[in-house]
Order: sequence, then C-alpha cells, then structure tokens
Amino acid sequence: MHTAYVTLTITAAVFTAVAAVTYLIGHDYPRAQADMKRVPRSWLPFLGVALASGALGLVAGLAVPWLGVIAAAALVLYFIGALIAHLRVGSRKLLGWAVFFTTELATLIVTVAYRY
Repeated sequence: MHTAYVTLTITAAVFTAVAAVTYLIGHDYPRAQADMKRVPRSWLPFLGVALASGALGLVAGLAVPWLGVIAAAALVLYFIGALIAHLRVGSRKLLGWAVFFTTELATLIVTVAYRY
C-alpha cells in the first residue's frame, strides 16, 4: 500500500505541476481552453497558482498527512469545477479532464486509506 500511495501521489503531483507551469507561462493550450470555455484569460494565473499549490500540497502531504488530504480534496474540487466549465459550453472533449480527475480522485482515496 505504501508503494501505491507514494507512486500515485508523486504521479499526481507531477501531472498537476506540469499543468500549473503551462498556465503560469502563458502557453497556448490553456489560453485556447479558456477561450473555448468562455473563462476570462485573466483567471489563468490564478488557476495556475491553484494547481501549483495543489501539487506542492501533495508533495508536502508525504511528510504531513493532513496536508496531502486537503491538497488532494482541493484538486478534486478544482477538476469538478473544470467539468462544470466544460459542460456549461457543451464541450464533450473530456479525455484530458478525465485523466486529471481520475488521478486526483485516486490519490485522495489512496491517501485517506493509507494514512487513516
């Protein structure tokens, strides 16, 4: 169980950190996604900071368990919001969302199961 917990946590943190970097450097993909979902581009830095905070929280959760649980739960909520943004505009391109959401949800479940 320990190996699954650490592997999943690090995988989720890396996925989330990479996404955060793309938001924070102003990459074309997040901008195109924001335009498609009719989300103001001015939100992108804040969304990037939220993702970066989640990634750091997951890594910190390896040492401080409650912090990892909070970070994983917050990221699950973040991606529920992303799903709502997709559905609001009728987007059915949910593969990327599903990969992130499933990874974050699995991390939350395994973290709670392992730590508590």
